[in-house]
Amino acid sequence: MKKEIRNHLGEGLDFHLTEGSSPEAPWFVLGHGVTANKDREWAKLLSEALGQRGWNALRFSFSGNGDSEGDFRESCPSKEVEDLGAVLDAVGRPVTYIGHSMGAVVGVLRAQRDPRILRLVSLGGMVDTRAFDERKFGSLTPDEGFMWDIPSCPYSSTFKKDMQEIGTVLPLASQIRLPWLLVHGTEDTVVPFEESLAISKEAAGPVELIPIEGGDHVFSGAAGPLMVEKVMLWLQEQDKQGQDKSSEQS
Repeated sequence: MKKEIRNHLGEGLDFHLTEGSSPEAPWFVLGHGVTANKDREWAKLLSEALGQRGWNALRFSFSGNGDSEGDFRESCPSKEVEDLGAVLDAVGRPVTYIGHSMGAVVGVLRAQRDPRILRLVSLGGMVDTRAFDERKFGSLTPDEGFMWDIPSCPYSSTFKKDMQEIGTVLPLASQIRLPWLLVHGTEDTVVPFEESLAISKEAAGPVELIPIEGGDHVFSGAAGPLMVEKVMLWLQEQDKQGQDKSSEQS
């Protein structure tokens, strides 16, 4: 794959590639949530597990986040969908996309129109962007306040407008015909577990919802390894089904 990744605006995207057994081995792309970056603990744990399986795992920071180029004030799901497209261009192979929180919104928006995404995994996945914006940042004035009081994460009118216009990705679930895994902590106070439950019921393709009892939004503590275990078991079963299907066709 390319040694550097630039989005449609020419902004460089910071990424880390955990190499698998070969470039031809399966590829996985991991995208983070609001105010986060590629180095969140859940992403590192999962990338390591994928690499140990012999698979290629690329985790990256959306533009304006982490060490990626760009202005955080322009960060929003619609722009991040284009960032993901640039990553897929750079990889040059079909992938499984794994998105956390708002990164899961990005996955749904991209997967329903991009055949390069073969499977979808949503971790603590956001569904209702309008409700999230109002619930978490409704008291802030756009272009004045800061998300979660983080000075490097200004709450912008660009973000608010996009979250309001998207509204919810629930109706798009009927267009997702890919194998889809949703993993969500039952004690998630950032994105309610019920959002994953609701969208899992609307998916058109094979879908599985796995609750992590007592897990929070970022799968901290024991929830992290458990989340990784559940994801890896599902992926290995998907891989086995793919191999069985290939054997039947040969």
